[in-house]
Amino acid sequence: MGNCPGFVALWDCVRVLDFSDPFSTEVKPRILLMGLRRSGKSSIQKVVFHKMSPNETLFLESTNKICREDVSNSSFVNFQIWDFPGQIDFFDPTFDYEMIFRGTGALIFVIDSQDDYMEALARLHLTVTRAYKVNTDINFEVFIHKVDGLSDDHKIETQRDIHQRANDDLADAGLEKIHLSFYLTSIYDHSIFEAFSKVVQKLIPQLPTLENLLNIFISNSGIEKAFLFDVVSKIYIATDSTPVDMQTYELCCDMIDVVIDISCIYGLKEDGAGTPYDKESTAIIKLNNTTVLYLKEVTKFLALVCFVREESFERKGLIDYNFHCFRKAIHEVFEVRMKVVKSRKVQNRLQKKKGATPNGTPRVLL
Repeated sequence: MGNCPGFVALWDCVRVLDFSDPFSTEVKPRILLMGLRRSGKSSIQKVVFHKMSPNETLFLESTNKICREDVSNSSFVNFQIWDFPGQIDFFDPTFDYEMIFRGTGALIFVIDSQDDYMEALARLHLTVTRAYKVNTDINFEVFIHKVDGLSDDHKIETQRDIHQRANDDLADAGLEKIHLSFYLTSIYDHSIFEAFSKVVQKLIPQLPTLENLLNIFISNSGIEKAFLFDVVSKIYIATDSTPVDMQTYELCCDMIDVVIDISCIYGLKEDGAGTPYDKESTAIIKLNNTTVLYLKEVTKFLALVCFVREESFERKGLIDYNFHCFRKAIHEVFEVRMKVVKSRKVQNRLQKKKGATPNGTPRVLL
């Protein structure tokens, strides 16, 4: 393993990245949160991106205007979230819905599973069909929300019914080519974080490269499962090709919380200087089922969380060496990205001077 077999492919993955997609680096892709009133849109945003306790969301007032928020100041993944009030008629003639949908990467429609969802399905159909006419590249995501109050059988039946009715409506309108993705979500468990992870992953152009890097890493290190996490939001931006188990994902989220909480208490200097998460951050947690959780810092916003069998973890030196190769490859990906962003900013300035405007749906940049 001295020459790090298998990791030669890491550099090939980096070199074949395609950054030719037309998008503006000065306009972050939008994720729209839509749905009827009291469906839980604002609660989702507060829990995922503001670390609000689910119980505190009970006291949130109903949103009465469009709330736009940048999710780039503290998080590695860059995009905007637009939270639409349920009562707004965004297809009013005075409302420029074409401008909104034209720059949208994903549209999340939230349906309250504990309420009568016939009106919600009608609004979903109207929203999707209008949006698709403006921008055929939008990813349509349906969150069947508040499922914590349903039994397992009721959850499955509700998802099946909503899935069937929504797709039947599209088929009746001759729009079978529109694809809807469905997720069962709740702010009282990690399902909302996992659903948002999958939404964001679709907007990351480098996702296949990141997955390849993770596959090579785990196959050469005896690791069972690995996630690349955005530490701030606990959204995993990539994982290897093995199936994701909900319990595994929950353990990873809990580990990140533990690491950050302990680092905030004991990792800062006496004057409070420094950051709780830096290049020295690492953690090992041994579970009672002969599994080891291993966390390592990749960048100041990213962490690699691995599941390793105890017998495989005895070769920690090998894992650390392979991680060094993996981390180096990830940084190479980001260096390429920075060069592209820099050159495209120059191009944008030149376009503006000539009076041109960039168009097309922007995608999340890593």
